[in-house]
Amino acid sequence: MTSNELRPETTPDTSGTQDTPDAQDTPQDGQSASQPHPFRPDRTSRDEAPQFVLPLVARIERAAPPARTDALETAARAVLAILSDERALGEGEWAQAMRDWQDARIRKVVRRARGAEWRRAEALPGITVAGKSAEVRVYPPVPLDGWPKDLARLQVSGTDLDDPEPPLDPDPSAPVLWLNPGVTMSAGKAMAQAGHGAQLAWWELSDADRAAWRDAGFPLSVRTAPESRWPELTASGLPLVRDAGFTEIAPGSCTVVADHPALRRA
Repeated sequence: MTSNELRPETTPDTSGTQDTPDAQDTPQDGQSASQPHPFRPDRTSRDEAPQFVLPLVARIERAAPPARTDALETAARAVLAILSDERALGEGEWAQAMRDWQDARIRKVVRRARGAEWRRAEALPGITVAGKSAEVRVYPPVPLDGWPKDLARLQVSGTDLDDPEPPLDPDPSAPVLWLNPGVTMSAGKAMAQAGHGAQLAWWELSDADRAAWRDAGFPLSVRTAPESRWPELTASGLPLVRDAGFTEIAPGSCTVVADHPALRRA
């Protein structure tokens, strides 16, 4: 797995990848519309704030690893789950940590666990989201240097995943996170990128569209876009994740387009 952050002008974490999604200055919950967008490539006031990270842990059992696409989709739903959880909103117990995280540069770290490691990780406060074969647990944000020891000791790299069969065509009536067909990413990096795309889509939606998506259980697909369609997608005005290129891929690479039906109508 890998760690991903969204702060392109500073030194990355030693295990990190830095990403800069290309999006409009859309305010998040509880934030002013005049506040700089957290994914802006230039240095802003957000860089002066204490930096937090959103931890995600994927269950990767040696004998039965999840399918790659299912892991990506489950990670994206996990990010949406915590963004919409009542504990993360208003005066909820995680709300301040979520505000602190979103006030600074958004960072996500994906780690892997199995066996006793997973059981210890599940005992910490968070939300476990299950897919067909994947399980991903997301936790309230923590300071960069304040990880719980049972998460800090987990591995970041060294595992990749495959799809035993080609994924089915996505449901055109549901959100699709389209991956760049010209970019190769490890499973961990792709999981974090899918989470970025889901988060950008969430921020762009109206309250009514957010509620409808949440009430439906956050249906979504993650698929590699057809090469012939990728230029159209990146020029569509839909939320776009752009990588800063500190690891794995070239700087400025567009990695994900968040194609939500409500945003197609916008």
